[in-house]
Amino acid sequence: MQRRSFMARAAIGTATAAAVVAAPAVRAQAAVRWRLASSFPKSLDTIFGAADVFAKSVKDATGGKFEISVHQAGELVPAFGVVDAVQNGTVEAAHTAPYYFFGKDETFALDCAVPFGMNSRQMTAWMYEGNGLKLLREFYAKYNIVNFPCGNTGAQMGGWYRKEIKSLADIKGLKMRIGGFGGKILGAIGGVPQNIPGGEIYPALEKGTIDAAEWIGPYDDEKLGFNKVAKFYYYPGWWEGGPQLSLYVGSKAWDALTPEYKAIVTAAASHGHVYMQAKYDAVNPAALKRLVGGGTQLRPMPRAVMDAAFKAANEVYAELNAKNANWKKVYEDWVKFRNDEVLWFRVCEREFDNYMSAQKL
Repeated sequence: MQRRSFMARAAIGTATAAAVVAAPAVRAQAAVRWRLASSFPKSLDTIFGAADVFAKSVKDATGGKFEISVHQAGELVPAFGVVDAVQNGTVEAAHTAPYYFFGKDETFALDCAVPFGMNSRQMTAWMYEGNGLKLLREFYAKYNIVNFPCGNTGAQMGGWYRKEIKSLADIKGLKMRIGGFGGKILGAIGGVPQNIPGGEIYPALEKGTIDAAEWIGPYDDEKLGFNKVAKFYYYPGWWEGGPQLSLYVGSKAWDALTPEYKAIVTAAASHGHVYMQAKYDAVNPAALKRLVGGGTQLRPMPRAVMDAAFKAANEVYAELNAKNANWKKVYEDWVKFRNDEVLWFRVCEREFDNYMSAQKL
């Protein structure tokens, strides 16, 4: 009897020791504290929120041992200062729209959106199953940054205008807040692009400093109150068919992580990526109904404007291929993937969407 009791206790002890050895290695990790600088105000809960979702996922997965404090634009660094902050180690991470930084190198925009680019699903496919992530990691290494897809808004609206846009002539001299690379193309067709952070757009539009402004879509645009100072709401935003947001991590901070923590950061960024698109798709319909109910005038972008922009965009891309080796390397892979995706979506996705859009639901 005593022998059986001893053997039972020994077996329990052995099992316990084995469980300790086999326990997830993350439990033995050292505590890590990061600061993340966002390019967005906290009031825009969806686009800012992806960073919060990412940080919470990391904390939950590590039992609180890896904490990331998320700071809105201007709290630690300006909205457009996050690349320098990560590159220089001022903060460990940032969440931003990469096309804000095309002035450093136009290649940044290919990690977000360029005019007449891919939609959100196509962009995600290129990043995860194409060569997108590989090529952009090589590019960002020059800036001491490791990048992760972390959100997509889906196709954006074409913006708010104080006056109707009936032809290409109405674009001439139009002062418009337009983010990132799209401004280059707007300028090529006669507009005057203004790169203004989200929190500063309303007063500029209200005072008439600018004639038009684009941000994202109904949910955020309603929050920012653009409908109070501009009547006409155009679609689509041909410059942002599927803009991807990115998590930037400094190379030094990334290299200091254990393999387990690196895996958790990667998974958490993917979670934030899915969250943002899902949230926008869920909240935009009701917001659009409210805007239209309040007097907003929806208008399709004139085909002549889109055709001129398409032509100008391709001319700009050809110029960049000739003078920017970084751009050319990424763009050649990007454009081939985009063209194949457009062919596929033309066959099935478009026909399904068109049919459903025509139904009285």
